[in-house]
Amino acid sequence: MQQETTKVSCLNSSSSIGSSASYPQEPMSTNTEIKTDGAEDSLEEQGAMAAGPSSAGQKGTSAKPVWTLLEEAAQMKTEGNAFYREKNLRSAIGCYHRSLLVLRGLDADVMALLKGFAPEKPPLTFEQEALLRNTQVDCYNNLAACLLQKQNVDYTRVLEYSLRVLQWKPGNVKAMYRAGVATLEIGDAQRAKQYLSQACKELPNDANVRKHLQRAEEKLNQELQRERDMYRGMFPSSPTSST
Repeated sequence: MQQETTKVSCLNSSSSIGSSASYPQEPMSTNTEIKTDGAEDSLEEQGAMAAGPSSAGQKGTSAKPVWTLLEEAAQMKTEGNAFYREKNLRSAIGCYHRSLLVLRGLDADVMALLKGFAPEKPPLTFEQEALLRNTQVDCYNNLAACLLQKQNVDYTRVLEYSLRVLQWKPGNVKAMYRAGVATLEIGDAQRAKQYLSQACKELPNDANVRKHLQRAEEKLNQELQRERDMYRGMFPSSPTSST
């Protein structure tokens, strides 16, 4: 019953993007674990269950005006933010996926890959392009935030979404922080330190950023010590002879 309500909410939104399209102000922490109902489905399955079928829901989308599509995508993102604040991660993920799906048909990078297979569309105006990218950035950032609050965190997916944000917004501090956390958990402490050091420059007083940066530095020191011990074992120093 909850899934059906979410589907109607995400698909039938018509309010203007000027209402409240800001991304959720989530805490920059990976310690909070929020349990969701049922088994841990894949992200795509969660999006389909929470926001309805994607292919059927997109019929006729190409015929809609560009601004209408951009407004629908922004509104779906806003509804996802509301679900996020309610700790309804499954429904939030569904809305963010629906928003990104609407925007795929407007993204010049995506359409370039489909050249010859899909009808070409006129280029977006500067304002339209800015709104498209900002909505994409917010959705990918918020998807990463949702994943970090699940019981079993998919750090590979968190890194993927964070890198997409950094591709468009290299200075996005939340994406840098989450990329650092993800690479640290995956096992790349050196790369994690780079991301977290950049995030720490922007947020020098943030306790979570400093905590994970310290973790990365400690792990690097441990790895360095293990290497030293290994080489020391391979080339033991010869005992000094007494006279």
